[in-house]
Amino acid sequence: MIEGIDLLWVVIASALVFLMQAGFLCLETGMTRSKNNINVAIKNFCDFCIAVLAFWAVGFGLMFGLSYQGWVGLDLFALDFAATTSSLAVFFLFQVMFCVTSVTILSGIVAERMKFGAYLFVAFVVAGILYPVAGHWSWSGRWEVAGSGWLAELGFVDFAGSTVVHSVGGWAGLALVLIVGPRLGRFNQESGNRAITPSNMPTAALGAILLFIGWLGFNGGNTLALDDTVPAILINTVVGGCIGAISAGGLSYAVNQRLDADQFINGALGGLVAVTANCFAVSTGSAALIGLVGGMIVVFLGRILEALEIDDAVGAIPVHLGAGIWGTLATGLYGDLERLGTGLSRLEQVAVQGLGVVVYGIWAFGLAFLVFYAGNAVVRFRVSEKAEIAGLNISELGLQHESELQASTTLSKGPSG
Repeated sequence: MIEGIDLLWVVIASALVFLMQAGFLCLETGMTRSKNNINVAIKNFCDFCIAVLAFWAVGFGLMFGLSYQGWVGLDLFALDFAATTSSLAVFFLFQVMFCVTSVTILSGIVAERMKFGAYLFVAFVVAGILYPVAGHWSWSGRWEVAGSGWLAELGFVDFAGSTVVHSVGGWAGLALVLIVGPRLGRFNQESGNRAITPSNMPTAALGAILLFIGWLGFNGGNTLALDDTVPAILINTVVGGCIGAISAGGLSYAVNQRLDADQFINGALGGLVAVTANCFAVSTGSAALIGLVGGMIVVFLGRILEALEIDDAVGAIPVHLGAGIWGTLATGLYGDLERLGTGLSRLEQVAVQGLGVVVYGIWAFGLAFLVFYAGNAVVRFRVSEKAEIAGLNISELGLQHESELQASTTLSKGPSG
């Protein structure tokens, strides 16, 4: 049960995690083209609304309801929180923000080419089924009446969701982008990989800072108590993110002989994702090492995706999937066994962490691909070529920026004189 000052801490942490939605919105609108960034922004706003409703109606019960043999919850659906305890209400508030984070990862991956309605369908599937079932396997025991999930019983540890939140979102996003395909002109035989210029990198950088702030609640709030472990968790989080930025930015400079702003941003996020699973159980030095490798993974995996012609518009797959897998394995490699509290040896802990990575990959990628492939067969997820060229702001929402409107008006009038 959450009581007293701990209730206030979890509410504050929930607000900080909610701030991450603003971070994702700024990051994704800044890294996409101006003809699409209104559409990207409203998708981030609406996936929050859809995810909250889906998690309240279905997902929270599947994740934290009374456990059926450690696989899925059987109650707590569509609760009336006015009739529950304050502890349960605050616990839901915190957990729904994690669900939203996993969902909104997909938005940036498939930005600039997906129909609005199709994206909302995807958000509902992830928030209502895919994420909560995955979460039950590791986290159901956090609400004491639920019972432990089967992976947690084996000793799998993912403190704040390197895999449960980030890799699950990354796997689902990978499945979705394989179905939807790359943006027009991103890859072609004549010119090879063509980078698409972001519209506003300062806005993207602001988004990264907002995400950084939100991560303090993301990791620090998972104690569900304002205890003596919180300061070290927060410091490990900050250190991991900072060194991730430097390692990714530095590695990118060494390879390309120029500074890449997006690599500093995504490297920081990769470092943050990597320490999310283990920040409570590693030394500050280990957190630095984990963040360092997390940032490098972002760069390497980004190159691999480009070589495979997989078009991740904002680099979310390397950040959330790649660094998430590393952070989960690093928990077994560097976590203090006493703090992990599983009773496993070092080798056994690494093995069960690896099992969790594989199981979540099969579940999240497999279910997402099957459901999204079937959905795309019924109603095509991708906008038409004409709509994509015009931009989703105008084709999906009927909106344009003032500068674009003035330019089109000038063209329609033709040359004067």
